[in-house]
Amino acid sequence: MLPLLLLLPGADEPTPVPSPTSTVDPNTITPGVAGFVVTGLLIVAVLVLIFDMVRRMRRLRYRSEIREQLAAEAAAEDAARGDGPAAQP
Repeated sequence: MLPLLLLLPGADEPTPVPSPTSTVDPNTITPGVAGFVVTGLLIVAVLVLIFDMVRRMRRLRYRSEIREQLAAEAAAEDAARGDGPAAQP
């Protein structure tokens, strides 16, 4: 829309808007020591949570493997004795 307005006779170019000047010293706007300490603590907390989650997942996997082995052994014992569902006609 703006280029069409510039083509009209008597239309002046828009005046440029000056960029705002900063009144704050950029060297004073830093996270400081407290920001770095908080960031470090967050990183440590996340790492602890990740290691705990991996440990719990590994424990669940081992438990399910042991349950499967016990079920397979029980089925084999039932089949060997002849009183399991595999022995029924």
